[in-house]
Amino acid sequence: MNFCEAKSELKQLLSRVDPSELPKLLDWMKNSDDLDDFLLDNRTVILQNISDDLRTRLPLNAMLASETTALLKIQQCSRPTLHVDSFLYDEDQVDSLCENGTLSRTFCLNCGSQRTAALDFVSHSFSISELRFLFQNILPDLSGRTLVDVGSRLGAVLYGGYVYSSASRLLGLEISEEFVQLQNEMLQKYRLTDRVQVVHADVCTQEVLLQNADVLIMNNVFEYFMEPSEQMRAWRFIIQTFRKSGSLLVSVPSLQESLGALQQEALLPGWVEELPVDYNVYLGRDSDPDSLRQIHLYRVM
Repeated sequence: MNFCEAKSELKQLLSRVDPSELPKLLDWMKNSDDLDDFLLDNRTVILQNISDDLRTRLPLNAMLASETTALLKIQQCSRPTLHVDSFLYDEDQVDSLCENGTLSRTFCLNCGSQRTAALDFVSHSFSISELRFLFQNILPDLSGRTLVDVGSRLGAVLYGGYVYSSASRLLGLEISEEFVQLQNEMLQKYRLTDRVQVVHADVCTQEVLLQNADVLIMNNVFEYFMEPSEQMRAWRFIIQTFRKSGSLLVSVPSLQESLGALQQEALLPGWVEELPVDYNVYLGRDSDPDSLRQIHLYRVM
């Protein structure tokens, strides 16, 4: 049954409900968690299992001691900021961590007082609901296509692409040997190696790979991990190399924001065009609409 058919049947069902009971039913549909169970399928369960597995292998902030640049940049943010990996921790899990005192959502404005403000959270991975949104609502059918995730880190995009898409090849580019090893362990354990591969390399050494890619994913990939000069080098390489007409680029945040921070907006004209994305999709009560709106889709011109 497709969307139009389901909508028609639902309207017919609602028309038969006692008018005095209809407001209660609609309120239940809008606010109850019960319907979220319909969004849970075997593919999502696989991703949840991988997430559970990874949490046992990583510290709470999911960052390595070797990521000195990223750790320093987070400390230097204008507002107190924590890295909470969205693939590892959904909203319910963050709430549990806050309730038991392991994590806090606020910081004290004046030490010793009751004046507090909300902490900023940053993630370098898509959540499971964002992955479903990416592959089922943003990207087209990927049959026969090659997807490259720049800075694949924990491998969330690769696992999501495997279960939610028909992409022929899913390639992760990761410069950290520790994260490459971790991803390969997950790929072997969950038997995803027939379509997924992780390449231990700097993106600027992968000219042929980018030239042949059909889809490029870039999620908070440079800002926290490179100095501005290195970011500009990487962006220039990508813009000069990822040129196959019709190829798709997914960026978080927008290219305008990423390049604007480097004062490199002049690199954009003539390279890509932004495509519309319908963000009005229900992904469960734990999904964050603001995070979805950070996902931008472009087509190489």
